[in-house]
Amino acid sequence: MKKPEGKYAWTVTVGTKGQIVLPKEAREVFGIEPGDTLIILGDETKGLAIPPKNKFSELFGQIFSK
Repeated sequence: MKKPEGKYAWTVTVGTKGQIVLPKEAREVFGIEPGDTLIILGDETKGLAIPPKNKFSELFGQIFSK
């Protein structure tokens, strides 16, 4: 099955300290460098999301505008 353009899926393993390693391809696709800060969003029914780092200010604006 061919994957849709721009869509990705990876698996990660959670270590004993709760850490995950982002796959190299994911870091390359999204320009994630050592020392970058990422935000993880969680919804008990929808799961976890790690939005692109260049969307932080837009997301914070949406979250805190109400």
